[in-house]
Amino acid sequence: MRLQLTIPHDKTIKKSIQITGSKSETNRSLLLQALFPNLKIENLSNSDDGEVMQQGLKKTSGEVDIHHAGTAMRFLTGYFASQEGKEVILTGSQRMQERPIKILVEALRELGADIEYVANEGYPPIKIKGKKLTKSKVSLPANISSQYISSLLLIAPSLENGLELELVGKITSVPYIKMTLALLEQIGVGTSFEGNHIKVNPKESVDDTTLVVESDWSSASYFYSIAALSNVGAEIQLSSYKSNSLQGDSVMAKIYEDFGVTTSFSDNTITLTKVSDDIASHVEYDLSNAPDTAQTIAVTCLGLGIGGHLTGLHTLPIKETDRLAALKTELTKLGAQVEIDAESLTLQPTTDIKPNIAIDTYNDHRMAMAFAPLALCTTILVNDAGVVSKSYPDFWEDLTALGIGVQEV
Repeated sequence: MRLQLTIPHDKTIKKSIQITGSKSETNRSLLLQALFPNLKIENLSNSDDGEVMQQGLKKTSGEVDIHHAGTAMRFLTGYFASQEGKEVILTGSQRMQERPIKILVEALRELGADIEYVANEGYPPIKIKGKKLTKSKVSLPANISSQYISSLLLIAPSLENGLELELVGKITSVPYIKMTLALLEQIGVGTSFEGNHIKVNPKESVDDTTLVVESDWSSASYFYSIAALSNVGAEIQLSSYKSNSLQGDSVMAKIYEDFGVTTSFSDNTITLTKVSDDIASHVEYDLSNAPDTAQTIAVTCLGLGIGGHLTGLHTLPIKETDRLAALKTELTKLGAQVEIDAESLTLQPTTDIKPNIAIDTYNDHRMAMAFAPLALCTTILVNDAGVVSKSYPDFWEDLTALGIGVQEV
């Protein structure tokens, strides 16, 4: 599906949008519910990834295909490895079979897991024979994807002796680790996180508890971008959000102040207000703790005609696509000057955005959604626009509600 996006008639947008539950919180909560069935969950994500996670957790044998869902791949690897008597082959799309899993597999093997590679060493598909894991100490590099770490932490309370995890080096994506630990604490599991050492206590059962999933801050980021590119006075209300969010991408509220957008909280609703066009000509951010926002911020800079230097992006090349390379390619098509290296992106100020450019999405939901706000600046085309269903199936309908022209071509 190719969509054409056109500038809204009124760029002083005033609308309210209800956003589905966080994909990150949903998948963590679902795994905990599989371990402790008396848990209840409200405001689940309606994303493809959430659905794949739910279906995968129901399996006890055979092939489990998680398609493009990287979170499900990492979390289910830990889950099935710790489930005595379950035997599965965990696989995914062609891109998923190019995304490394070796560090997690090696850590689980250290704990006693039985995991084999079906094809290429270090990559899915993997064959997992679930067994009782009695070892409780393991170490991991600290600068890897937090999903590897969370996969271990989530199964930790179900292990006979819990888990002591040592992170070696500088830790990245700390908010996602803290999100996992906070969810464990919510269900009564004892944890500690001191320096580079994390400990999770074993727990045979938990009390009846309802986990309410906060709406997705990653999804909110695209509306921050839209607000930044709108006229002063624009207001977009989003629900349901917490001022004390567990999600790393809630840093959007602070970052977008630099782009003239303020955030106010009231009754689990946030209001994004464009208050000023007086913004800096260049911004710099270390996004180690919120790498999924990089595409959105880079596109916002392009739309505002300002320069930017984004660092802490070393995990982007192993996402749904090589996001750094994809960003450079698509921004350059629009007329931008972009330089990238292994962990950063530098964008020069550009005032002349080329119209009617077709954005390729590379099977990556965030490529589609991050570039969509440019419809506030010019007409653009989005190829394979249906890819947004991975995390935000209602995205194009919600853009239409804001007055942005969305038409299949």
